[in-house]
Amino acid sequence: MYDYAGCDCVSPQEQRLLESIEGKENMFRQTHPRVFKMLERFDGQKPRIDVERALYFTQSMKETEGQPLPLRWAKALMHIAQNITVYVQEDQLLLGRAGCDGRYGILYPELDGDFLDIAVRDLPTRSQSPATITEEDAKLVIEEVAPYWKGKTYHEALSKAFPPEVHKLTYDDPEGLISRFIVNETSSFRSSLQWVHDYEKILKRGFNGIRREAEEKLAALDPMSPVDNCEKKPFLEAIVIVCEAIVLWARRHAELAYQMAEKEKDPIRRAELQRMAEIAEHVPGEPARNFYEAVQSQWFTQMFSRLEQKTGTTISNGRMDQYFYPYYISDMNEGRITEEQAMELLECMWVGMAEFIDMYISPTGGAFNEGYAHWEAVTVGGQTPEGYDATNELTHLILKSKREFPLHYPDLAARIHSRSPESYLWDVAETIKDGSGFPKIINDEEIVPLYVSKGATFEEALDYAVSGCTEARMPNRDTYTSGGAYINFAAAVEMVLRNGRMKKYGDQVLGVETGDPCSFASWEDFWEAYKAQHILFMKTAFIQQYIIIQLRARHFAQPLGSAMHDLCMKHCVDLHQPRIPEGIDLGYFEYMGLGTVVDSLAAIKKLVFEEKRLTMRQVLDAIDANFEGHENVQALLRSAPCYGNNDPYADAIGRDIDRISVEFGKAYSKELGIHNDVRYVPFTSHVPFGKVVSATPNGRTEWFSLSDGSSASHGADVNGPTAVLLSNYNTKNMGMRERAARMLNIKFTPKCVEGDQGTEKLVSFMRTLCDLKLWHVQFNVIRKETLIAAQKDPAKYRNLIVRIAGYSAYFVDLSPDLQNDLIARTEHDNM
Repeated sequence: MYDYAGCDCVSPQEQRLLESIEGKENMFRQTHPRVFKMLERFDGQKPRIDVERALYFTQSMKETEGQPLPLRWAKALMHIAQNITVYVQEDQLLLGRAGCDGRYGILYPELDGDFLDIAVRDLPTRSQSPATITEEDAKLVIEEVAPYWKGKTYHEALSKAFPPEVHKLTYDDPEGLISRFIVNETSSFRSSLQWVHDYEKILKRGFNGIRREAEEKLAALDPMSPVDNCEKKPFLEAIVIVCEAIVLWARRHAELAYQMAEKEKDPIRRAELQRMAEIAEHVPGEPARNFYEAVQSQWFTQMFSRLEQKTGTTISNGRMDQYFYPYYISDMNEGRITEEQAMELLECMWVGMAEFIDMYISPTGGAFNEGYAHWEAVTVGGQTPEGYDATNELTHLILKSKREFPLHYPDLAARIHSRSPESYLWDVAETIKDGSGFPKIINDEEIVPLYVSKGATFEEALDYAVSGCTEARMPNRDTYTSGGAYINFAAAVEMVLRNGRMKKYGDQVLGVETGDPCSFASWEDFWEAYKAQHILFMKTAFIQQYIIIQLRARHFAQPLGSAMHDLCMKHCVDLHQPRIPEGIDLGYFEYMGLGTVVDSLAAIKKLVFEEKRLTMRQVLDAIDANFEGHENVQALLRSAPCYGNNDPYADAIGRDIDRISVEFGKAYSKELGIHNDVRYVPFTSHVPFGKVVSATPNGRTEWFSLSDGSSASHGADVNGPTAVLLSNYNTKNMGMRERAARMLNIKFTPKCVEGDQGTEKLVSFMRTLCDLKLWHVQFNVIRKETLIAAQKDPAKYRNLIVRIAGYSAYFVDLSPDLQNDLIARTEHDNM
């Protein structure tokens, strides 16, 4: 840590930022010249929408109507592979991108086609994650792409399928384009939940090996069997086509690289281009033979996956320090590569990731994922499938790269367990202290036993990879792809106070009419009213999910992802089918506003019913006035026991709330055919969800953000960060398995983690998280003053990176509401 220009202790990121403001050069520029040259060409650009994927996908789908969907999807990918523009970028060592030069996003009309013509007009000027589009491209979308999809999209079918009582809690308009932000379906703005491919399979076998397997299975089909002819045959034909498509796409890159090498005058760059072309001729069709080929093969795979479909959080990179390690250590031992060269290849990949923007076209999707959200998670550390510690030299190299790479890509996740080496945890802590929010911590001691309880073997569970915000996937065993509901339980509190209504929506009855709260004689009456609203929301979410599961297989297919999944290949079933034999279907619904709800209920219970220091009428009058003129009531409400302080009173309420959810999941998940578990991971949606909730009994003012994830309410956690961990532990129903990820944000001042002593404290904090079997934690190490200065003068702080919700982003790209949310989070000076 540094003391700079009279400021208090600042993080290394803040130090570099302050030096940049003074015109000083980044300290890593000399050691990473290639990376900085590439970054300077696009950093800070507003993303541009590339329409080629949407255009070629639509052209193919028009011509294949009536054919089995996996086959149509594969043919569309082949059409894209044959026609989409390929690029060889200056200075770049890797080939493969899904769109134009610079920062770019692509369109998925199968998702957004019903309102895509309207959306492309609004993209350049919308407040959240805007993007440019040329007039010519906008015309193509409006005239050639969007008209085909009108009436054919999954979103339209879903909106029509919801019963009226479900629709009114889900959407705020008949067409289902505007969310209520009460019980919000999320499956319509993504083709799939977050996902992890089995990259090791591609590195070892290549797509030609998978194609040969599919051809052998085709030859072995029973020609008389209706199932083989109608289901298995088109699936396997799709696998053959998609394997050929990605190999063709790679070879088109090779041809262009050869052409550019012939024209290149610089002998060094000419040699680079020739090698790039040779590698692209070999992978991903054939097995990788060295580290460079392994990196290129993986990159082709993940980029073609982005052309295939829009997952909820971009395709994850899986356990990169594991599947790349054999190639890395072999090349290092044989003298074929240096540590610096290996890092340069990885950072060429990071640059490619930074150029691709995972655009959310729908207004709801954009509100959920501010700041050009991205979760192309790279997982390091953890354990081997045999149960031994998995850290290696590549683990530490990736951590080093994260400290030195100047952008918030890739999203980095560090698995920890009870036997994680001190050297690894120290390196993780030093990376956290850099201040850009990496890595997020994921705990084997919670995840592995939970996954075993849900049907995985220990070997499968131990080999999980982080995917998305805080989730985990087991390649070749996970099979569920349908997005789940985000449920605004702070709205349930408001409906108790307003007899089934919400201030935002006037006199419309949305919830259960539980009566005038002033008539409640006891806390038990109030609690039963809350439970009624809570269970209504749960019922609505499960009906949503039942319908979603029935509909999605008619609208989405994933032949490339299926080709890489053992169970899909074994049973000849596409990943988007509702049920894949032997698979484990892990779904979830989102609990929004845990801290807000717990603190509100604790205040009512303590101050109204037990101590009788306030009447219900006083609370309602203060809330109706948004506490204006009732500041004394607001202060008293805020003095009640709060979640996040290891307070048994508040935490017991939190555990009771959690139990309602897990018991409902236990009772009705079987009817869905999945594990539908409670999760506490809002991304940035706690901000828009807060915008529909009026003032709450914890003293929160109307329309302000809800508490995020399993974090405490803003400013409520006053007993230090360890107390936050203990409240998380106290509110979990540990004896039940119907639970999933909990996202936890902690903000430290740089002074708190200064020097070796600060690193030791961080390591101890991670050990505590591990011992308590908590799923996740992530950190901001930054001064509040820096955030306020950046809000006032964004031009100077353009490169300030902050941790948001399972991903990091530029602070100045966030809406004022989300910026204020970050500023208001408790800043811990000690632990």
